[in-house]
Amino acid sequence: MDRSVNPLPPLPAVRVFEAAARLGSFSRAAEELAMTQAAVSYQIKLLEDRAGRPLFKRLPRGVAPTAAGKVLQRQASEALDLLRQGWADLRGSGGEELVISTLTSFAAFILAPRLGQFQVAHPGITTRVDVNPRVVDLLAGEATVAIRAGRGSWPGLAADLLIRSSYTPLLTPALMETHGPIREPADLLRVPRVDAGDPAWAMWFRAAGVEPPKQADQHSLGTQMLEVQAALAGQGACLLTPAYARGLIASGALVQPFDLVTEDDISVWLVYPEARRDAPAIAAFRSWLLAEVADLEV
Repeated sequence: MDRSVNPLPPLPAVRVFEAAARLGSFSRAAEELAMTQAAVSYQIKLLEDRAGRPLFKRLPRGVAPTAAGKVLQRQASEALDLLRQGWADLRGSGGEELVISTLTSFAAFILAPRLGQFQVAHPGITTRVDVNPRVVDLLAGEATVAIRAGRGSWPGLAADLLIRSSYTPLLTPALMETHGPIREPADLLRVPRVDAGDPAWAMWFRAAGVEPPKQADQHSLGTQMLEVQAALAGQGACLLTPAYARGLIASGALVQPFDLVTEDDISVWLVYPEARRDAPAIAAFRSWLLAEVADLEV
């Protein structure tokens, strides 16, 4: 094969370009690479001259890749990841970092009890969990992968379904005894409910054939993790995704009085840049996590 037909771009310039695109700043790229800002600008100009088109839009604060720049950014990020991992493997030192941006409840119920197993299986990959409600920019390198709630469609990103959004009431045995007997779904109307104003309660009652009570204006805890803590403290019944409830039910801490589970169209997904699907850390984490959640439904 004649490699001169498709020559490589100047690799030092690609390295500079990837850093500037990821950080959105020539000056920050210069700091990361221990270069002067003038040297960064020179390498970017060199790459743009070779490409025959601009790769960055100059903004009042920082820079952003053009459409052509975004294409190169995805490919450059994947190529550099593979190169870093190949070099680490050659040196026998691993050293790859996997930054996981995740939802609070998923981090607490799924990742925290299990992530150590992934680390043991992949000692060359360092994991860092970032519990952050903000939707991070994966294409810009703000995290390696993300756990997101949504419908599974994000431009430029691949998404694997992890857990369908579904809900069922849970309460402590003590609360069940105090307000019991709980034999029919309508019996839950006399039990205090955590986040009683959540529309998911009305959805569940209607699915059970029970006219839901009028929604009262109450405070919202915002995450299932906090709702569970309130339920465990005996403040009321909570609605919880069955996949999150498995351990609590098995331990007897909470009781699921009815098998009825309601679903909505917002589910939990593993998300990562499509162009980096085969990056070693992403591929390893994806394979492990999909296997872990495969049998979580109660």
